[in-house]
Amino acid sequence: MKKMMNKHTIITIIVLILLYGSVQASILLETINPFYQLNLILICINIILAVSLNLINGFTGQFSIGHAGFMAIGAYTSAIMTVKLGQSFPLAILAGAVAAAIVGFLIGLPTLRLKGDYLAIATLGFGEIIKVLFVNFEYVGGASGFHGIPHITTWTWVFFIALFTVVFIRNFIDSSHGRACISIREDEIAAETMGINTTKYKVMAFTIGAFFAGTAGALFAHYFYILQPSNFGFLRSVDYLVMVVLGGLGSITGSILAAIALTILNAALQSVAELRMVIYSLLLIVIMIFRPQGLMGNKEFSLKMFKRLGRGEKHGSVGNR
Repeated sequence: MKKMMNKHTIITIIVLILLYGSVQASILLETINPFYQLNLILICINIILAVSLNLINGFTGQFSIGHAGFMAIGAYTSAIMTVKLGQSFPLAILAGAVAAAIVGFLIGLPTLRLKGDYLAIATLGFGEIIKVLFVNFEYVGGASGFHGIPHITTWTWVFFIALFTVVFIRNFIDSSHGRACISIREDEIAAETMGINTTKYKVMAFTIGAFFAGTAGALFAHYFYILQPSNFGFLRSVDYLVMVVLGGLGSITGSILAAIALTILNAALQSVAELRMVIYSLLLIVIMIFRPQGLMGNKEFSLKMFKRLGRGEKHGSVGNR
């Protein structure tokens, strides 16, 4: 088993190094045009947001639709750090993430006692409140937007932060804390009966999810030069919720695949902007009808899947004989 784990780890590391190196080389040699660079950056940012939201919705079983609010807090906090206070980019990212996590903790304490639709309405209200606050906050530009943000976010930054997000959340899920979160998703009453402090673990998952959403917001802010409150509305939260549901509730690799697929789909449909949302919606309806559990269900992508497929084909060929 250890040999298999080592083999899988080595293959994963090699693939990641090749992916990062090939893209970075293409950017340096200017063989990738700005449009494709933009979408590569967005893919990594969306992976961070989808995986962090999956921790809340998929693994802990809550129903949050205010993730864009935490992204906005991280974006504006980091922009204040670099533009207004002249701080370094790493410190700005950390400040944005911590600010989002603190708000997530404060919001989570009262709201996570709610369940189902009530929690969804509460988190929706939170997201809209955050947007309205930034609209009326002249220190960061108000409705006209926060201008003059330095362009610091690069492929290297988003790739390694996205990688760190996935590894951190994967390890959290595999820990005793993660198992407690999963038990809450499966049966909250049974989890309470077994002595699990359900409120504590729900708030913990909510805070961690908010932390990484704030990180993604900081990366977003320092790539697009300008921030506007409309960038963080209800529909953006729905986009990340769709990624989680499409990939599979409780599947990290599913969230990654869905984030990549939907980002590419949005980019491909830019040429038919007037029909983009119609086509996008129809595709999602079709997928949910024929694959309601999402692309991966609650399973994770691994080399074992290919081995099982290979065994299935061998058994099939023997049966045919």
